[in-house]
Amino acid sequence: MAGSTPFRKRRFRKSGDPAETQVATTGPETGPGAPGVAAVPSDTAPAVPSATEAEEGSRQRSGARRLHAVRHGVRKGGEGVRAAALYVTEVVIENAPRVPVRDLATLRAQFPGLGPDQLADKLISGAANATSTVGAGIGAAAMLPVPPAMPAELAAEVTGVAAIELKLIAELHEVYGLRPPGNLKDRSVAYLTGWTEERGVDLTKPTTLNAALGGQMKRELRQQITKRMVRNLPNLMPFMVGAAVGAVMNRRDTRKLAEKVRADLRSRAVPWDALGTLPPLEQPSRPLPEDVRAAIEGRPPAL
Repeated sequence: MAGSTPFRKRRFRKSGDPAETQVATTGPETGPGAPGVAAVPSDTAPAVPSATEAEEGSRQRSGARRLHAVRHGVRKGGEGVRAAALYVTEVVIENAPRVPVRDLATLRAQFPGLGPDQLADKLISGAANATSTVGAGIGAAAMLPVPPAMPAELAAEVTGVAAIELKLIAELHEVYGLRPPGNLKDRSVAYLTGWTEERGVDLTKPTTLNAALGGQMKRELRQQITKRMVRNLPNLMPFMVGAAVGAVMNRRDTRKLAEKVRADLRSRAVPWDALGTLPPLEQPSRPLPEDVRAAIEGRPPAL
C-alpha cells in the first residue's frame, strides 16, 4: 500500500525497545497531536500531582503548622513560667522577714507536756494541713483555667506555700535549739537557704544578707521555685480535679521537706535544759496582712 514501509525494510525490534514504546504510546489516537490531548514532551513529568500526592502534601503542611503552633505555645509558656518564677523569687525574699515565727517558749506554752519530737510532729502536721488548704484553694479557683492566668495562679500558690514552709523551718530550728545567730533579716536569709537546700541551717557557716541576695543562693532559690511551679502544674486541671491533686501534692511535698530538715536538725539538736533562757524573737516591723497570716497559721480568717 502506498506510503507504507515494506516488511523487509522494517528492523526487528525487541519487545520493550524504546523506539517501539514511543511509537506505541504516540499513535494517532493517543499521541500529543490527538484531539483533546495536550502536547507534553515524553521526558517531562505530569504538571498536576496525583490525588494521593496532594493529600500527603496537605497532611505534611498541616502537621508542620501544628508543630509550629506547639513550639510557639511551649516557648510562650516557658517564658511565662520563667517570668513568674522571677517575680515569685522577689516576693518570697521580701516576705521572708515578715513571716510570723513563734519562739520556743511560745511553742512550749501552746503545746504543754510535749517533747521536741512530739512538738515537731504537731508543727509538721499543721503546716501540711495549711499547704494542703492552699493547694485545694488554687485548684478550685482554676476550675476552668485560662492560659494567661495560669502563671499568676501558680505564683500565688508557690508564694503561699513558701511562707508556710519557711515558718515551719524556723520553728523547727527553735524546737531543736538551733536558732541561727543575727537579727531578723539574717535569720530569714538562713531559713531561705534551708528551704532552698532542703536541710537545716549550718550554724558554722553564717550567710550574710548581701551575699545571699546577690549570689548563688538567689539563683538556687529561683531554680527551686521554678521546679515547684512546674511540679504544681497538675493543680490547674479543671472541674475540681486540680483541687484534689493540689491538696495531696502540697501535703506530700511539705511533709517530705519537713522530714529532711528535721532529720538534719535532730542529729545536731541541743537539749532544752542546755539552752538556758533564750531571748524572745523580735516581731516583723511590717507584718503580713491578717488573711495571709491566717492562711499561714492554718486558722480561719477573721470576719
